[in-house]
Amino acid sequence: MLDLDLSDQIAALRHTFADIRAVIDVDRLTAEIAELSVQAGAPDLWDDTEKAQRITSALSHRQADLARITGIERRLDDLEVLIDMANEAGDASVADEAKAELASISTVLGDLEVQTLLNGEYDALPAVITIRSGAGGVDAADFAEMLLRMYLRYCEKHGFPVQVLDTSYAEEAGIKSAIIEVDAPYAFGTLSVEAGTHRLVRMSPFNSAGKRQTSFAAVEVVPLMQEVESIDIPDNDIRVDVFRSSGPGGQSVNTTDSAVRITHLPTGIVVSCQNEKSQIQNRAAAMRVLASRLLLMQREEENAKKKELAGNITASWGDQMRSYVLAPYQMVKDLRTDFEVNNPSNVFDGDLDGFIAAGIRWRKSTP
Repeated sequence: MLDLDLSDQIAALRHTFADIRAVIDVDRLTAEIAELSVQAGAPDLWDDTEKAQRITSALSHRQADLARITGIERRLDDLEVLIDMANEAGDASVADEAKAELASISTVLGDLEVQTLLNGEYDALPAVITIRSGAGGVDAADFAEMLLRMYLRYCEKHGFPVQVLDTSYAEEAGIKSAIIEVDAPYAFGTLSVEAGTHRLVRMSPFNSAGKRQTSFAAVEVVPLMQEVESIDIPDNDIRVDVFRSSGPGGQSVNTTDSAVRITHLPTGIVVSCQNEKSQIQNRAAAMRVLASRLLLMQREEENAKKKELAGNITASWGDQMRSYVLAPYQMVKDLRTDFEVNNPSNVFDGDLDGFIAAGIRWRKSTP
């Protein structure tokens, strides 16, 4: 018979879980789900497609939050049963399974604890991420594409719905820019700490002399506003250009002019979308992103939050927030939090949890 005793660790997890549950306010969350369920069940729900999408999306997000909470509670109860089984049967393999489950629950609670710090005005919203190549020529364009893949892999690992709205390919390699939409609960609050200038140091694959090259890319993260109807965009304030979607090397994706580029003339904001095959769908997606950016700009001006939410990202020397070093040594370091790892491959494969958690805690502690 085994004598596996994890009672102290489980008690500590339950204490942490109780604090998280209180912050999230499960009763309020349950009430919101009930109210949204009533709205989602209305027979005329889809008479207004945009409103219906907002309601169903909000309902899905809140149900996911509640499922996460109830799932942890159930796992803690099951863990205690598993420990009893291991001790009664004297089964070392079951004991190992219990220890692994304890570690897994600890990780999930740590992630959820970080989420409780996301209580900003926009933190619960979906996010729109824009990646732009900066100083560094071809290496910078290649770096921007590496960052695009990194964020797509991060979203894939976490099950976040994500779509690439637009990609502008560079002539030789990589991309000039890309826009992706992440439609997940707290996507903006989570990913907003990624905003800033990213710096790559490596032996350039585009340099025949094999010299070390430094390049930069800028990442902008804005919340995807749900109340986009509150922004009135007169038709004479925008210029709409349509063009044929294309991929790397000029390879045609569509045979019609379905891609859409919208320029907001008063502000100079440009939004492109070529993800959908329909010009109407691409225009709707581009307008949604434009409206979100304009609404954010309006709120920033009203509340003097521009620097906090967007900042001035120049993608060049002197203002980088993270360095990715591939030569002469291997390291990725966040210059704000000092969090670092020595495996850049994992980071570029979407392993960003440590950086994001450190960034959220740093932001919360920064006056």
